[in-house]
Amino acid sequence: MDMVDNFSVDSNGKVQKHFVHEMLLFELPKLTRTSINGNRFYSTPDGNKYPSITTVVGFHTRQSIMAWRRRVGEEEANRISRESANRGTKIHTICEDYLNNKPDYADGHEEEHVSMFNQFQDAVDRINNIKCQETSMYSDKLAVAGTVDCIAEFDGKLSIIDFKTKRKEMRKEWTDSHFMQCAGYGQMWEQHTNIPIEQLVVLITTATGVCQVFVEDKDSYNNQRVPQLQNLIDEFNKANFY
Repeated sequence: MDMVDNFSVDSNGKVQKHFVHEMLLFELPKLTRTSINGNRFYSTPDGNKYPSITTVVGFHTRQSIMAWRRRVGEEEANRISRESANRGTKIHTICEDYLNNKPDYADGHEEEHVSMFNQFQDAVDRINNIKCQETSMYSDKLAVAGTVDCIAEFDGKLSIIDFKTKRKEMRKEWTDSHFMQCAGYGQMWEQHTNIPIEQLVVLITTATGVCQVFVEDKDSYNNQRVPQLQNLIDEFNKANFY
């Protein structure tokens, strides 16, 4: 296997980047997951129970999802949901193994899932100096918790990075919930590390063969997405979900 500029090429011509991991000098607090009324919550070391950010965002999108289920029918909606969840889990696993520099990251996976990862591999390769992956965190300020996909530099800027798999291409205006989710992770990270996040990044690979990269800068993160998320959390709490 040849190595050039942090990229290796095996005998079959497969190119793989070797990522730098910059681990924190301290451990982030450990959380435990629980379910309340069918919704995911996290218990903090202080004994607080905070809703997961995916639960909060799901509350925001519930009306459109219910309308979609009525439109396509329950059976078809269940089939698509299962298929999408399985696809997302598998591609997340491939991506995590790739970022962890495992040479066999694609082994044992279905061709469709490997192909969808390959579609956004060039975008993933813009990541480096990884701080954490699949890490659970919480924010006392927002009273919310969750598990972030990746915190690392993207094009040289410290970023919250979210990996998404979709059936088809997305418009930018459809990504609000994704960026609110990223903003929540940014607040959680900054509370526990005092290290500022410079941008939010959403990387999407679709079943129709498209890779999409959406980036929002620090001003949008602090002045738009964080207030939007706070309003959403307030609405969720008023609904008495727990």
